[in-house]
Formats: sequence, C-alpha cells, structure tokens
Amino acid sequence: MKTIKYFLTFLITLFIFSSCEKEDYEFGEIIAPTNLVVTPELVGKDASNPFGDGSGVVNIIATADDAISYKFIYNGVETVKTSGHITYNFGNTGTNKYIITVVASGKAGVSSSTTIEFDVLVVYVPPAELVTILNANSSRAWRIKAEGNNHFGLGPVGGSIITEWYGAPANSKANSGMYDDRFTFKSDGSFTHNTGADGYVFGRKTLIEQLNGPGGTADGDDILQYPFASYSGQYTLSAPNSVETITLSGTSFIGYYTGGNHQYRIFKREANEIVLSTADGNNGFEWWFVLVPE
Repeated sequence: MKTIKYFLTFLITLFIFSSCEKEDYEFGEIIAPTNLVVTPELVGKDASNPFGDGSGVVNIIATADDAISYKFIYNGVETVKTSGHITYNFGNTGTNKYIITVVASGKAGVSSSTTIEFDVLVVYVPPAELVTILNANSSRAWRIKAEGNNHFGLGPVGGSIITEWYGAPANSKANSGMYDDRFTFKSDGSFTHNTGADGYVFGRKTLIEQLNGPGGTADGDDILQYPFASYSGQYTLSAPNSVETITLSGTSFIGYYTGGNHQYRIFKREANEIVLSTADGNNGFEWWFVLVPE
C-alpha cells in the first residue's frame, strides 16, 4: 500500500510541474509587406481628359501582400487606413503635380513604402459673392464668434446640423487660447493665422502633436493653451461635389486643430458670418466653427 501511495504522490507532483511549465508564444514568421502597388484613380479620367474631369477628386488605392494597414502621407499630413483606400479632393486650380507616399505595415511594425506622383486638373471659378465675403477682394480678418451660442462644437462626420452633438455656450472657451486668434484671407491666396497676444492655440489631443509644439494643458480630449507662433500659408477655394470648400496648406487650421485633410466645408455664408465644418484626422467627428469679421 505504501508503494502505491508513493507512486500516486509522484504522479500528482509530476502533473503539477507539467501544468506549471511556461508556455512559449511565437509571433510566427515576421514578413515585411511585398508587392506594394499604389494606383491613383482620377475621377472622370479618359482619353479626352487625361488629368480628370476638373473636380480634383482622386481615389488612391493601395494593395500589398502581408499588409495590415496603410499610411498615406500628403503635404505633411498622415492618414492611416486598414482598407488601403483613401480619397483626396485637391483644390489648386489648373493642372498640378501631387506627391503621395504610402507606407504598408505588417506584423510587428515591419513596413514597405513607395511614393507616387500624378497630375490633376482642377477647374473652378469661385462665385464673386463668396470671394467678396471671404477676402473683401483684398484682405479680410475673421475670428471665432465667441459671444454667440454654438459658435464651436461637434457632430457626426458629414452631418448637416450645426453642432448637432455639442455646441459651446457663449464665451465658454475663454481659457482655450482660441478667442484671440485671427484668420486672414487675402485675394492673392495667402492665409495668415495670428495666434494672438497669448500665443496659444486650441486643439484635439494627440492630433495637435502634428504641430510639433511644446505641450499645452490637457482637458479631457482637448488641449488648451498650446503654445504656437503665428504663421502664414495658402488657401484655395473649390467645390467638390458642388460643396464650396476652403482648403488650407500644410498644417494650417481654423479655431481648433483637428488634423485631417485641412478642408473646411462652407456650410453657410452671409456678408458678415461664415459657418464652417471639417472632419478630424481620426474621422471621429465633424467640427463646427462660426466666424465673424474682425
């Protein structure tokens, strides 16, 4: 009996040790994406219109073996897509060359990249009334309408109701750094963002890091009082899908930094008030801004 007892004890001990052995986990073979192909599809392109139909709309399609996601880089702005598809609405009138870099990422962050160039035709003559409102046929400075309710807010991407999900009450963002900013549009196509006496701007957490500034103060998903010097850029007017749009160059922005494509839909315009909206770089919200002249 003692022999059987000792033998059973041995088996139980062996089982416990076997069960406690550390399991080995493996990533499997890490392979960088291969056969990366990026194709620009110009809307309306045919034999008679080699640079597209003049709308400036281009669908970029990227494919690669063993790719998990694709990062599209244009004009310093990065956008990540798992589908490999992205649409750009270019706004520079005339036929212009555009350069886009695509980075295909695989397991454990290994990647492959390529850069493409293509020419796109944009044919658009903005209405004289819009030009007069925006730049007074010379130069005009605008500011956020801080004194009005719903002067800033958000809603669903592509939404058609101003500040549908949230609208800021009058003067409620006084500590953000946004209210003393001035946005000047000139008839020569230049855009100036004066960040005011405080030298602060306002923006979305993480996305605002694209400005490469020194920090700011976190308030939930917002970054308040982000130190940033005044700067100048360019703007163009276009009307993709018949929607009047202001496109700003580089990382230029209005009111609240959201990243994205830096295109602001003109939702409403009057002689002394403009309502704009733009989708953020996370494609999470449509952000709304009410502007009035300085």
